[in-house]
Amino acid sequence: MTRPRAHAVTESIAAITALDAPAKAIAKQFRSLLPPGAVKDALSGTWLGHALHPLLTDVPIGTWTSATLLDLVGGRASRPAAQKLVGIGLAAAAPTALTGWTEWADSEPGNDHVRRIGMVHAISNVTAIALYGASFAARRRGAHTTGVLFGLAGAGAMGAGGFLGGDLSYTLGVGVNQTLFDEDPSDWTPVLDASMLVDDRPMQALAGEIPLMIVKRNGTIHALADRCSHRGGPLHEGELEGDCITCPWHGTRFRLEDGSVERGPAAYLQPVYEARVNDGRIEVRPTP
Repeated sequence: MTRPRAHAVTESIAAITALDAPAKAIAKQFRSLLPPGAVKDALSGTWLGHALHPLLTDVPIGTWTSATLLDLVGGRASRPAAQKLVGIGLAAAAPTALTGWTEWADSEPGNDHVRRIGMVHAISNVTAIALYGASFAARRRGAHTTGVLFGLAGAGAMGAGGFLGGDLSYTLGVGVNQTLFDEDPSDWTPVLDASMLVDDRPMQALAGEIPLMIVKRNGTIHALADRCSHRGGPLHEGELEGDCITCPWHGTRFRLEDGSVERGPAAYLQPVYEARVNDGRIEVRPTP
């Protein structure tokens, strides 16, 4: 079976090494401008329980697609509505783009495909915004035909950007819970000699094929999935802050007791396991 031609397009984009230098610089700038905190959490969707960017994309895509349909089949009476729809899409484009840059910047390090495809995705969408901006300006000054032509060109750029955005999410897993498909052990599973555990020093252990972060804190043994739900960072390399563990990659802070997010940018709970000492071995099982 041959691969879809569209897949070959994304593979070609992923091979463009010339994108690396500007992409790395832009991503680094975004990460420095948005350290862990309230603003980062808001843009990442921590408060929502999943990534915010895909939700926001529905507004510009929906309004601009509707405007295009009105341009093509709505007739003269629909022109004011089409102009308003283009304007609403432009107003929604800024926060949509900002959340997208944030998601991409956290995913870019060490992943060539995400870096390069994300960069072209952004270029396509910025082009769409510029074209729809020109369309809106032309419509306002009464140049309807020119506005429609700019809008059709913008729809093409938006479609290309949307396709690449789908590849980032559904093929490369940007914004997806990194622990979702882990196969937990079905019952108590030994993972570590209890003698190896030192108070307040996180350690990595394996429960079958699942990496865990084990730590003893105030006499209680805590076990969490080691791969951060945000971007897969190794929690056992993070620092304890009170009763929380902080991911060393992007600064998400999870509660040891229940895996809840005390500070983003993670939007997903960290899986937590029951832990006990049995015959000198630490055993874990999934929390009911």
